[in-house]
Amino acid sequence: MTNPASIADTDHNALADLIMNNGLDNSTDDIDDLTSDNSNYATLTDALEQTVFESFDDGLYIGMMSGTSLDGMDAALCQFNPEISNEGGTQPPMRLLATYSQDFPPRLREVLLALCQPNGVKNLKPAAEKSKTEPNSELYSELDWFGWASRTYAEFASEVVNTLLQQSNTDPESVLAIGCHGQTVRHRPQMGFTLQLVDANIIAERTGISVVNDFRRRDMAVGGQGAPLVPAFHQALFANPDSTRVLLNLGGIANITVLPANEKDQVVGYDTGPANLLLDAWISLHTDNAYDAGGAWAQSGTLIEPLLQQLLAHPFFAQSHPKSTGREDFNLTWLQNELQAFEQANANISYSAADVQATLTELTAISASTQINMFVSPAKNSSVYVCGGGALNDYLMTRLQAHLPHCTVKTTEYLGLAPTWVEAVAFAWLARQTLMGETGNLPAVTGANKGVVLGQVCFS
Repeated sequence: MTNPASIADTDHNALADLIMNNGLDNSTDDIDDLTSDNSNYATLTDALEQTVFESFDDGLYIGMMSGTSLDGMDAALCQFNPEISNEGGTQPPMRLLATYSQDFPPRLREVLLALCQPNGVKNLKPAAEKSKTEPNSELYSELDWFGWASRTYAEFASEVVNTLLQQSNTDPESVLAIGCHGQTVRHRPQMGFTLQLVDANIIAERTGISVVNDFRRRDMAVGGQGAPLVPAFHQALFANPDSTRVLLNLGGIANITVLPANEKDQVVGYDTGPANLLLDAWISLHTDNAYDAGGAWAQSGTLIEPLLQQLLAHPFFAQSHPKSTGREDFNLTWLQNELQAFEQANANISYSAADVQATLTELTAISASTQINMFVSPAKNSSVYVCGGGALNDYLMTRLQAHLPHCTVKTTEYLGLAPTWVEAVAFAWLARQTLMGETGNLPAVTGANKGVVLGQVCFS
């Protein structure tokens, strides 16, 4: 199967040559001459029938995701079939054909984390091995590092895609597009901008597949927060007329999507607060582990109730939705400052690092469940489905269920899609929406004044 982008380029050139050769800019009479010529008319018709927005409905797409946690890059090869009904509730209208995940190269992760913090690159140390491509010591500015990281991220993403294609024995020409969100390094919806870092040109060149990226800024251009974008995908795949479903994504940041049983009711979605971002940062600071497997370390600790209440006083939790957040609000430096203030005000309270982990776990559970409880009840036949890396945190899942007595808490595995692949698949779906000229945002979720087609396309 030929890559439709290549078809489009070929036919566009043929169409342009056809127009130029017939001198359509000279006289409208030439249009009649063109349409009366059967051979030319056939060529024109064929070209118009194979434009970039045709036949993109049920082809193959690759979705990529590297979230706030920066624990790695996921890639998912998908095929969507809108004719499959999801009324049964356990099989989404898509097929997940292959997946691949790879940890970030340590230096790239280090630079990305630095870029996520204002002026964070000032603390970057020279690489262990000298690199010809890294900014030199005289150019330690965020712009230089942003450019370096954009290219390095794209090269890494290309490697991930090509490995996925190789392992799944998939011809690149059979993939219609890659949906690559890039890495968010600054998200300032209150200032009307967001920055995702990736050079889509490199990915298109290295893989031979068209790339859709820059999903968030079009939503912002029409007054939206640019986030969250996944709720539109949740609605397309998981909405059910018989029950209210809440999708809770536990990535670096926690966010919810409320899918009401009544189609006339609006879908609601927004960020609820920190999740793995703080949990991973704290355990990495105190142990050799990158994450709290199963929540075992948190479970070994004791909740520090006064600290929990102090953390919950963060202004974000009191904001009304639509709202979104990220490392700008919640990060290790913020947590350490909060702990310092807590110790000064509570000199009589002693605690361990595990106690802090238990408190951070409770912070995620209670901030998410407080919002979810606004939309669920026994009368609504409600269920909560968890996705993201946090779905594998058994202790966190237990704490969520304790705070959500009116509904069952399960992972999206029950809905037919493994929790660790939901967001990657979502960006494959968003890429498909873009190529089909369909809207990808939900104004009720992001606060935009209208639905818009998201993303920019870099054709292969």
